Amino acid sequence: MAAPYWLGVDLGGTKILVGLFDDRFQVVARAKQSTNYEEGGPAVFARIVAAVDEVLRTGSVEPSQVKGMTLAVPGQIVPRSTVVRYAPNLNWRDFDLAPLIPPRWTWPVVVENDVRMGTYGEWTLGAAKGAQHVFGVFAGTGVGGGLILNGQLYHGFNGHAGEIGHIIIGWKNGIELEAIAGRRNLMNRARDVITDSPKAVRKAWKGLDPTTFKSSEISDAVEKNEPVMSHLIDEAARAIAAGVGTVVNLLGPEVIVIGGGMTKALGAPFIERIWEIAQRYALPRATENVRCVMAALGDDAGITGAAAYAKERFAA
Repeated sequence: MAAPYWLGVDLGGTKILVGLFDDRFQVVARAKQSTNYEEGGPAVFARIVAAVDEVLRTGSVEPSQVKGMTLAVPGQIVPRSTVVRYAPNLNWRDFDLAPLIPPRWTWPVVVENDVRMGTYGEWTLGAAKGAQHVFGVFAGTGVGGGLILNGQLYHGFNGHAGEIGHIIIGWKNGIELEAIAGRRNLMNRARDVITDSPKAVRKAWKGLDPTTFKSSEISDAVEKNEPVMSHLIDEAARAIAAGVGTVVNLLGPEVIVIGGGMTKALGAPFIERIWEIAQRYALPRATENVRCVMAALGDDAGITGAAAYAKERFAA
C-alpha cells in the first residue's frame, strides 16, 4: 500500500498557505496565495483550490494518495460541519464551504479554526510538544487562541473555546483584546493617533500610510523607537498579557505558546514583555514552572497542525 499524504490549509486574513506532508510530517511541497478577502468567499476558495493543485503537482502526488485535509479558517466553525459561522477578518457569516469543494478532491475534508490548528501544530511537533495543558495565542491580522487540555484539543460546548481575541479587556466600553492587539485594528489606531499627534510626528509620517504596514515594517519602526508605533505595540503586549494572565488564573496551562505573523516579526522582546506583565495579573505562584515561549514552527504552525489533525481524524 502506498504511503499516505496529508494536506494542511491555513487561511489567513492576508495570505493562504497550503502544505503537503508525508506520513512522518515532512513537508513535501508548500504553496502560498494572497487571500484578497474583499473579492468574496468563492474567489478566496478558488485560490485555495489553485494552491492545493500546485502542491500536488510540485510533490508529484496523485489525489488518490491524499488521505485527508484540514482547512483552517480564521473564525467560528459550526461544529462537525463545513459552515463558517463568523470570520470577522474575512467578512464571512454563515458561509458554507461544501458547495465550493471540487469533485476531484477525493479525500475527506474537515474545517477547523486556524489558531486552534496552529496550537495543535505547536503541541504535536513544536514548542509545546509533550505538554498536557497548552494555551496558544497567535497575533496576526487578528488575535486568536487555542487550548489543549488534558492532552486533548479542547473545543468547548459550542465549539468555540479559546477565542482570546474576543475577551473583553475594557469592560466599561466593551473593548475586545483584538481591537488593541490585532494588526489590522492596531494600524487603524496608528493612523488616528498620527492625525492627532504633534506637528513633528505628523511630519515624520508624511507620505506613509500605517494601515498598509506589514508586520516587518511594524517591527522596523519599533526597533527605531518610533514613538507612535512603540507605544501601540506596548499597548498590544499589555492587552495580550491581560488575556494570558486571566487564562493562567482560569485554566492553569503548563505551556503558553505565542505565535502569529506580528509576534514573529517583533521577536523575543515582545514575548518577554507579554509574560512580564501577565505574571502581574496571575495569582501568587500560579505561574510557577509555567513556560511562555515563542511558537517554534513559525508560518508552518497552521499547516502542520492542520495536516496532523487530518491524520488524527482520518488515519483509521
